[in-house]
Amino acid sequence: MAAEIVRIAEQLRRAVEGDAWHGPAVLEILQDVDAPTAVAHPLAGAHSIWEILHHLAAWNVAVIRRLGGQAVELDGADDWPPVTDTSDAAWQAAIASFRAAHQELLAKLKSMSNDELGMTVPGKNHSNSFMLYGVVQHHVYHAGQMAVLKKATEK
Repeated sequence: MAAEIVRIAEQLRRAVEGDAWHGPAVLEILQDVDAPTAVAHPLAGAHSIWEILHHLAAWNVAVIRRLGGQAVELDGADDWPPVTDTSDAAWQAAIASFRAAHQELLAKLKSMSNDELGMTVPGKNHSNSFMLYGVVQHHVYHAGQMAVLKKATEK
């Protein structure tokens, strides 16, 4: 595996699973979040933790598809899938879906060649490498939002 692929994969793993320099990773933040907390909107105009998790999962899938050669754009409900079932089971399923998409993205990344990292993303004017570093940044950005939302729901 090429050194850059190893670096990107490790940064993605840290942003999602833990041991990140910046602080808690996505799954660390979600560790003790229940469905009522996840669906809450404690800050006016902000998405909920659950909505953000759906958004992250949607983008993981979009990036996997892009790496597979498809020109993919997300907007509306594709970009921010709605929360339609607020049960505990649905919350656990949302976390499981995000984990699965994360693992699939890591596997796809680790199967890539250095040449593929330099290829242009279908429908874009940037490389796969740029997009993958962007995914890491995207996860870290939204992890921070989730942490603030979680703090805002604590009593």
